[in-house]
Amino acid sequence: MLICGKNVLKETPVNKIHKVYIKENFKDAEILNYLKENRLRFETVPEFRLNKMVSMNHQGIVLDVNDYEYYKLEDVMDEDFIVCLDHLEDPHNLGAIIRTCECAGIKSIIIPKERSVRVNETVMKISAGAINNVKVVLVNNLNDALKKLQKNLFWVYAADMDGTDYKKLEYPEKRVLVIGAEGNGVSRIIRETSDEIISIPMYGKINSLNASVSAAILIYGMIKE
Repeated sequence: MLICGKNVLKETPVNKIHKVYIKENFKDAEILNYLKENRLRFETVPEFRLNKMVSMNHQGIVLDVNDYEYYKLEDVMDEDFIVCLDHLEDPHNLGAIIRTCECAGIKSIIIPKERSVRVNETVMKISAGAINNVKVVLVNNLNDALKKLQKNLFWVYAADMDGTDYKKLEYPEKRVLVIGAEGNGVSRIIRETSDEIISIPMYGKINSLNASVSAAILIYGMIKE
Protein backbone atom coordinates (compact mmCIF):
# COMPACT_ATOMS: atom_id res chain seq x y z
CA MET A 1 0.00 0.00 0.00
CA LEU A 2 1.24 3.48 -0.87
CA ILE A 3 0.61 6.28 1.61
CA CYS A 4 2.03 9.76 1.82
CA GLY A 5 2.80 12.77 3.99
CA LYS A 6 5.36 13.86 6.57
CA ASN A 7 3.15 13.29 9.63
CA VAL A 8 2.09 9.90 8.29
CA LEU A 9 5.76 8.90 8.09
CA LYS A 10 6.39 9.84 11.73
CA GLU A 11 3.27 8.05 12.97
CA THR A 12 3.76 4.83 11.01
CA PRO A 13 5.63 2.08 12.87
CA VAL A 14 9.07 1.68 11.30
CA ASN A 15 8.69 -2.10 10.98
CA LYS A 16 5.69 -1.62 8.67
CA ILE A 17 7.57 0.56 6.17
CA HIS A 18 9.16 -1.26 3.21
CA LYS A 19 10.56 1.74 1.39
CA VAL A 20 10.27 5.53 1.23
CA TYR A 21 10.30 7.64 -1.92
CA ILE A 22 11.23 11.31 -1.66
CA LYS A 23 11.26 13.95 -4.37
CA GLU A 24 14.44 15.37 -5.82
CA ASN A 25 15.87 18.32 -3.88
CA PHE A 26 13.86 17.38 -0.77
CA LYS A 27 14.85 19.99 1.82
CA ASP A 28 13.29 18.85 5.10
CA ALA A 29 16.35 18.03 7.22
CA GLU A 30 14.24 16.63 10.06
CA ILE A 31 12.63 14.06 7.78
CA LEU A 32 15.93 13.14 6.16
CA ASN A 33 17.50 12.62 9.59
CA TYR A 34 14.49 10.53 10.66
CA LEU A 35 14.97 8.25 7.65
CA LYS A 36 18.66 7.80 8.37
CA GLU A 37 18.28 7.35 12.13
CA ASN A 38 15.68 4.63 11.62
CA ARG A 39 17.64 3.01 8.81
CA LEU A 40 14.72 3.25 6.41
CA ARG A 41 15.39 2.47 2.77
CA PHE A 42 14.63 5.49 0.62
CA GLU A 43 14.97 6.52 -2.98
CA THR A 44 15.08 9.99 -4.51
CA VAL A 45 12.78 10.31 -7.53
CA PRO A 46 11.37 13.07 -9.78
CA GLU A 47 8.20 14.64 -8.41
CA PHE A 48 6.12 13.43 -11.36
CA ARG A 49 6.72 9.85 -10.20
CA LEU A 50 5.31 10.66 -6.78
CA ASN A 51 2.31 12.28 -8.48
CA LYS A 52 1.68 9.02 -10.33
CA MET A 53 1.99 6.95 -7.16
CA VAL A 54 -0.66 8.82 -5.13
CA SER A 55 -3.41 11.29 -5.96
CA MET A 56 -3.25 13.25 -2.69
CA ASN A 57 -0.87 16.01 -1.58
CA HIS A 58 2.20 13.92 -0.82
CA GLN A 59 4.42 16.73 0.55
CA GLY A 60 7.30 15.23 -1.38
CA ILE A 61 7.24 11.85 0.37
CA VAL A 62 5.53 8.52 -0.38
CA LEU A 63 5.75 5.37 1.74
CA ASP A 64 5.36 1.77 0.64
CA VAL A 65 3.87 0.05 3.70
CA ASN A 66 2.10 -3.16 4.73
CA ASP A 67 -1.60 -3.38 3.98
CA TYR A 68 -3.74 -2.68 7.04
CA GLU A 69 -4.35 -5.69 9.27
CA TYR A 70 -7.88 -5.66 10.67
CA TYR A 71 -8.81 -6.77 14.17
CA LYS A 72 -11.48 -9.22 15.29
CA LEU A 73 -14.53 -8.44 17.42
CA GLU A 74 -13.05 -10.49 20.26
CA ASP A 75 -10.11 -8.08 20.38
CA VAL A 76 -12.29 -5.17 21.53
CA MET A 77 -14.73 -6.73 23.98
CA ASP A 78 -12.87 -5.21 26.93
CA GLU A 79 -13.33 -1.63 25.69
CA ASP A 80 -15.90 0.69 27.28
CA PHE A 81 -16.74 2.83 24.21
CA ILE A 82 -16.83 1.54 20.63
CA VAL A 83 -17.82 3.39 17.45
CA CYS A 84 -19.64 1.38 14.78
CA LEU A 85 -20.03 2.60 11.18
CA ASP A 86 -23.08 1.38 9.27
CA HIS A 87 -21.84 1.10 5.65
CA LEU A 88 -19.95 4.38 5.41
CA GLU A 89 -18.53 4.80 1.91
CA ASP A 90 -16.42 7.97 1.98
CA PRO A 91 -12.76 7.37 2.95
CA HIS A 92 -12.47 11.01 4.06
CA ASN A 93 -15.24 10.43 6.62
CA LEU A 94 -13.64 7.23 7.87
CA GLY A 95 -10.24 8.90 8.20
CA ALA A 96 -11.73 11.87 10.05
CA ILE A 97 -13.70 9.61 12.42
CA ILE A 98 -10.59 7.57 13.18
CA ARG A 99 -8.76 10.78 14.02
CA THR A 100 -11.60 11.97 16.28
CA CYS A 101 -11.71 8.61 18.07
CA GLU A 102 -7.98 8.69 18.73
CA CYS A 103 -8.20 12.25 20.09
CA ALA A 104 -11.13 11.24 22.33
CA GLY A 105 -9.37 8.15 23.66
CA ILE A 106 -11.61 5.67 21.85
CA LYS A 107 -9.57 2.68 20.77
CA SER A 108 -11.96 0.71 18.53
CA ILE A 109 -14.08 1.16 15.39
CA ILE A 110 -16.20 -1.54 13.75
CA ILE A 111 -16.99 -1.62 10.01
CA PRO A 112 -18.76 -4.27 7.88
CA LYS A 113 -17.07 -6.14 5.03
CA GLU A 114 -19.77 -5.44 2.47
CA ARG A 115 -20.75 -2.03 1.03
CA SER A 116 -18.31 -0.17 3.23
CA VAL A 117 -15.12 1.78 2.78
CA ARG A 118 -11.95 -0.04 3.87
CA VAL A 119 -8.73 1.33 5.29
CA ASN A 120 -6.92 2.63 2.22
CA GLU A 121 -4.36 5.28 1.32
CA THR A 122 -6.85 8.14 1.68
CA VAL A 123 -8.05 6.93 5.08
CA MET A 124 -4.49 6.69 6.34
CA LYS A 125 -3.65 10.17 5.07
CA ILE A 126 -6.78 11.82 6.53
CA SER A 127 -6.34 10.08 9.87
CA ALA A 128 -2.90 11.75 10.14
CA GLY A 129 -1.36 8.71 11.82
CA ALA A 130 -4.26 8.10 14.22
CA ILE A 131 -4.94 4.78 12.47
CA ASN A 132 -1.91 3.36 14.28
CA ASN A 133 -3.58 3.91 17.66
CA VAL A 134 -7.12 2.77 16.82
CA LYS A 135 -8.24 -0.82 16.19
CA VAL A 136 -10.43 -1.15 13.10
CA VAL A 137 -12.53 -4.31 13.33
CA LEU A 138 -13.91 -5.89 10.15
CA VAL A 139 -17.05 -8.01 10.62
CA ASN A 140 -19.14 -10.14 8.27
CA ASN A 141 -22.46 -8.99 9.70
CA LEU A 142 -22.80 -5.69 11.55
CA ASN A 143 -26.12 -6.58 13.16
CA ASP A 144 -24.75 -9.84 14.56
CA ALA A 145 -21.73 -7.97 15.91
CA LEU A 146 -23.97 -5.51 17.75
CA LYS A 147 -25.98 -8.34 19.28
CA LYS A 148 -22.78 -9.96 20.56
CA LEU A 149 -21.77 -6.64 22.10
CA GLN A 150 -25.18 -6.35 23.78
CA LYS A 151 -24.70 -9.81 25.28
CA ASN A 152 -21.47 -8.45 26.74
CA LEU A 153 -23.36 -5.62 28.48
CA PHE A 154 -22.86 -2.91 25.86
CA TRP A 155 -25.73 -0.47 25.28
CA VAL A 156 -26.14 0.41 21.60
CA TYR A 157 -27.01 3.97 20.53
CA ALA A 158 -27.81 4.62 16.86
CA ALA A 159 -27.57 8.19 15.58
CA ASP A 160 -30.58 9.19 13.50
CA MET A 161 -32.90 12.14 12.92
CA ASP A 162 -35.92 11.17 15.03
CA GLY A 163 -34.24 10.14 18.26
CA THR A 164 -33.79 11.53 21.76
CA ASP A 165 -31.59 14.60 22.17
CA TYR A 166 -28.18 13.12 22.97
CA LYS A 167 -27.57 15.78 25.64
CA LYS A 168 -30.54 14.59 27.72
CA LEU A 169 -29.26 11.07 28.35
CA GLU A 170 -27.01 9.48 30.94
CA TYR A 171 -24.72 6.94 29.30
CA PRO A 172 -23.68 3.61 30.83
CA GLU A 173 -20.11 2.48 31.28
CA LYS A 174 -20.13 0.22 28.20
CA ARG A 175 -21.62 1.84 25.11
CA VAL A 176 -21.58 1.68 21.32
CA LEU A 177 -22.28 4.61 19.01
CA VAL A 178 -23.56 3.69 15.53
CA ILE A 179 -23.11 6.26 12.76
CA GLY A 180 -25.11 5.71 9.55
CA ALA A 181 -24.06 5.90 5.94
CA GLU A 182 -23.84 9.16 4.05
CA GLY A 183 -27.28 9.99 2.67
CA ASN A 184 -29.07 6.84 3.87
CA GLY A 185 -28.40 7.02 7.60
CA VAL A 186 -28.68 4.01 9.89
CA SER A 187 -30.26 0.96 8.24
CA ARG A 188 -33.63 -0.33 9.44
CA ILE A 189 -32.29 -3.58 10.90
CA ILE A 190 -29.62 -1.70 12.89
CA ARG A 191 -32.26 0.71 14.22
CA GLU A 192 -34.35 -2.24 15.40
CA THR A 193 -31.38 -3.85 17.15
CA SER A 194 -30.24 -0.63 18.84
CA ASP A 195 -31.25 0.05 22.42
CA GLU A 196 -31.88 3.74 21.77
CA ILE A 197 -31.95 6.24 18.88
CA ILE A 198 -30.20 9.53 19.61
CA SER A 199 -30.14 12.79 17.67
CA ILE A 200 -28.30 16.08 17.44
CA PRO A 201 -30.74 19.02 17.63
CA MET A 202 -30.94 21.00 14.38
CA TYR A 203 -31.71 24.72 14.41
CA GLY A 204 -31.06 25.73 10.81
CA LYS A 205 -32.74 25.05 7.50
CA ILE A 206 -30.48 22.10 6.66
CA ASN A 207 -31.46 19.06 8.72
CA SER A 208 -28.34 16.91 8.57
CA LEU A 209 -24.61 17.02 9.24
CA ASN A 210 -21.67 15.34 7.57
CA ALA A 211 -21.13 11.86 9.05
CA SER A 212 -17.73 12.68 10.53
CA VAL A 213 -19.03 15.92 12.08
CA SER A 214 -21.99 14.10 13.63
CA ALA A 215 -19.66 11.43 14.96
CA ALA A 216 -17.37 14.01 16.55
CA ILE A 217 -20.22 15.81 18.31
CA LEU A 218 -21.77 12.59 19.64
CA ILE A 219 -18.47 10.99 20.65
CA TYR A 220 -17.55 13.90 22.87
CA GLY A 221 -21.13 14.14 24.13
CA MET A 222 -21.10 10.49 25.19
CA ILE A 223 -17.70 10.43 26.86
CA LYS A 224 -17.84 9.62 30.57
CA GLU A 225 -15.24 11.74 32.34
